[in-house]
Amino acid sequence: MVVDTGSDVNWIQCLPCANCYEQSEAFFDPSASSSYTPLSCQSPQCLDLGYGYACANSTISSSSNATGSGGNRNGGEGTCLYESWYGDNSFSIGDFATETVAFSPEAEFSGVSIGCGHDNEGLFYGSAGILGLGAGSLSFVSQVSARSLSYCLVDRDSIAASTLRIGSGHGGRAEITAPLIRNGVASPYYYVGMTGISVGGKMLDVPPSTFAVDESNWGGGVILDTGTIVTRLFGKVYAALRDAFRARTAALPAAKEWSIFDTCYNLSGMESVEVPTVALHFPRGQELQLPAKNYLIPVDDAGTHCLAFAPSSVPANIIGSVQQQGIRVSIDLVRSQVGFTRRMC
Repeated sequence: MVVDTGSDVNWIQCLPCANCYEQSEAFFDPSASSSYTPLSCQSPQCLDLGYGYACANSTISSSSNATGSGGNRNGGEGTCLYESWYGDNSFSIGDFATETVAFSPEAEFSGVSIGCGHDNEGLFYGSAGILGLGAGSLSFVSQVSARSLSYCLVDRDSIAASTLRIGSGHGGRAEITAPLIRNGVASPYYYVGMTGISVGGKMLDVPPSTFAVDESNWGGGVILDTGTIVTRLFGKVYAALRDAFRARTAALPAAKEWSIFDTCYNLSGMESVEVPTVALHFPRGQELQLPAKNYLIPVDDAGTHCLAFAPSSVPANIIGSVQQQGIRVSIDLVRSQVGFTRRMC
């Protein structure tokens, strides 16, 4: 399953498949499970889906009588359907149920709310679905009443496995700490208190308020999201970072734009390249300097490398998984604190 700190609904692809993408293992068959239990429309878990639910008189495989998103709140006998949509237009739609989830014989949890997806589409890269580790009430973290979450994403070219720890402790001592901020109008997300970004040791000319949560405007802030690949920044923040980076790399041979990246270089034949540092800044003068391979990344086999940031398409800044690689991220839900520790994977 894809580990996603930016969503809270857990789901897997299920038989029968109305529309399923290809995955590396067999699809889950709920009819073969003695612990699979569909949820009713009036169950607390279904109501927690908010507008992302619908009601049907049977499972989605024959749900032509579904009432639509947020419908039939008073119809007590219906079966709960969920709808999960993501920023890249990926989605999963299916039955909402409880099931036993096990990571090992010693780590087994019964009665976990999980989506049984019969209609799924997106770039999920052969996985069985999404393990939602966000801050919302339906996330796996919330359902097992975990007090902390810690993960480390290894470099994309590493053969080692990334690690994930969901526990009851405080997540250990971190090299850099920042406030964990909650947004009342966007509850599934972990917001981190960030004050600025520097390039080549010089702060961007962007006020710290640019990174503050703005509940009155349904946005703002900086979200930690393993489900977003590269960091997304407000347009003016991204433009300032891009221009500062370009000014300090003018001697490098430029290459054409590639996909969402507009700052690319032809580094073929070069054994080493010097690039300006990029650092994220947090309260009390704390600074997280990113490894160069976390922001100047190869995009083809011809030596093209691009600056791995992009403008945000949503009303928030998002720290993506590429920028988090090689850094242990700990989220302390008791102390409301986020920790960053380099070289701890």
